[in-house]
Amino acid sequence: MRSLIDIQELSVQEIDELIAVANDIIAHPDDYREKCRYKKLATLFFEPSTRTRLSFEAAMYELGGQVLGFSEAQSSSAAKGESVADTVRVVSGYADIIAMRHPKEGAPLVASMHATVPVINAGDGGHLHPTQTLTDLLTISREKGRLSDLTIGFCGDLKFGRTVHSLIAAMARYPGVKFALVSPIELKLPSYVKKEILQSRGLPYVQTTDLNSVMPELDILYMTRVQRERFFNEEDYLRLKDSYILTPEKLQNAKADLSILHPLPRVNEISTAIDSDPRACYFRQALYGKFIRMALILKLLEVK
Repeated sequence: MRSLIDIQELSVQEIDELIAVANDIIAHPDDYREKCRYKKLATLFFEPSTRTRLSFEAAMYELGGQVLGFSEAQSSSAAKGESVADTVRVVSGYADIIAMRHPKEGAPLVASMHATVPVINAGDGGHLHPTQTLTDLLTISREKGRLSDLTIGFCGDLKFGRTVHSLIAAMARYPGVKFALVSPIELKLPSYVKKEILQSRGLPYVQTTDLNSVMPELDILYMTRVQRERFFNEEDYLRLKDSYILTPEKLQNAKADLSILHPLPRVNEISTAIDSDPRACYFRQALYGKFIRMALILKLLEVK
């Protein structure tokens, strides 16, 4: 029995295999409609989620399985003080696989140590979100036809963005990848991520506050939200917030085949005027999340 808590638990070969299965599901959906018949997925969501929870549920339904669970801590026995360990011990008797989102970092890891079925980390605080990273990798692979020899720009909140840290770690394992890190000084990529992932492997990267300066080089632009609540004073936020709003004007120097990604939800950091641009991939990206989660469920349930 195997769980998935951290994207780095998967080898590059396993990631490539998951992407291949997801692509086959997209091409031949009818072949997968009964793969998880009589199997049950429990969605234990201790904090709010739209895309992640619904895409897990849609994934299991489209594999012919069933779903049970809860969408907020208040509707579970956690509201009475039950521990995560006890919850998953019980739920393991009701379901074949568990997807868990929790506000506390490390909670899904604890769950995996007490469950008797596979546990998938569907996001734990600001820590890890491996299925979002798999979604991002499938999107890049489908849009670009490869995961190597790409220049990827990350823009916005690089300090607190769990999706950014995970995707950098995943992309760093493919050859020929270069990174552009675009953020306010206050929200730059943590030094430990740079040291452990980029500098330790000698990977090329640039760090800047100016998106325009790197735009012409980018194959992929991964946008995130600059969050008002992360600033110590309102003046700094007001000074910086508009410099990271992606508008059609900012794309004038971009490649014709740039791919624009965003983990969503979007607030105002990508102008809605860009939604009709063929380079905007973020709604396709959300759809691809369903297919990669289908592939992951099959892998962890050891369904051929």
